[in-house]
Amino acid sequence: MQNQLARLIKNQMFEGFLLVKNSEQRTSSNGSKFLDMTLSDVSGEFNAKMWDGAVQPPKAGTVIKVRAMMNEYNGRPQLRVDKLRAVTDKDEVDMSLLVPCAPEAPDTMEGFIRERVAKIADAELRKVVEYRLDEAGDALSYYPAAQKLHHAERSGLLHHTSTMLRMSDMVCDVYPQLDRDLLAAGVVLHDLCKITELMADESGVVSDYSREGLLLGHLVQGVSVLMRVCDQMGVREELKLMLSHMILSHHDLPEYGSPRRPMFPEAEVLHILDLLDARMFEMSYALNAIAPGTFTDRIWSLERKLYRREKPANAESGEEQN
Repeated sequence: MQNQLARLIKNQMFEGFLLVKNSEQRTSSNGSKFLDMTLSDVSGEFNAKMWDGAVQPPKAGTVIKVRAMMNEYNGRPQLRVDKLRAVTDKDEVDMSLLVPCAPEAPDTMEGFIRERVAKIADAELRKVVEYRLDEAGDALSYYPAAQKLHHAERSGLLHHTSTMLRMSDMVCDVYPQLDRDLLAAGVVLHDLCKITELMADESGVVSDYSREGLLLGHLVQGVSVLMRVCDQMGVREELKLMLSHMILSHHDLPEYGSPRRPMFPEAEVLHILDLLDARMFEMSYALNAIAPGTFTDRIWSLERKLYRREKPANAESGEEQN
């Protein structure tokens, strides 16, 4: 496993893969050209210089292989790059060393989602969901679910969707009056337009919101796209309206972007599962960054501090506490 950049000390060599955050060719005071870059891994990002004017700047958002030494400039760490090259198909790049990644492989999560969708009994409903997954294309494998906050990680959209999908079937076991296929379809469809709302590269890093994302947002975009697909397929009116309502209402309140609150049980459960999964992700992320027995700083999205419990007395034995 390669060293993390944040652990390098002065004059220590590094050889491995890094993510290019930005890169440009510049001219020094003596007229020679050099590369000025920001390179990163999961531990942080660092300025880097390559004093070879013949090398073209690598594209932002790409992964490169680097041989470099950690130096200092004005008291701050700086990489002096001796060699770099683009990655090849033979390189086995572990993206989890470069950016936050979902805990499961994208293929595994997408396979689970598609397997569940294939079991939807209503042919019209199944075809709509499969069509939208196909439209999402390769971007689904790496897209995050947010620029910040919950599931802001490579393949975060798949992570969020697959987790909610697992919960949806469990909830339907407890409440058999729910239409489990309708709920599953809502889970898969509700955030798919994050792919057009956000501008993300293949590393899963979001640079900004798209024009459509800023003007419309993924809820309105989601309804618009769904209406188009349903009309193309001749989907019955009630099903089209119910799916559209589930997308439109899954944030629940106007201040969170939903002009309508959930108006039937499956829409309500979709909102609750979405909120639960988002909060569990944010809480786990925050708590993993602090020591047991301490509090986090106030988390603005949750409007509170969190406490990380000390290790339970019977944790090692696996026994439950009363």
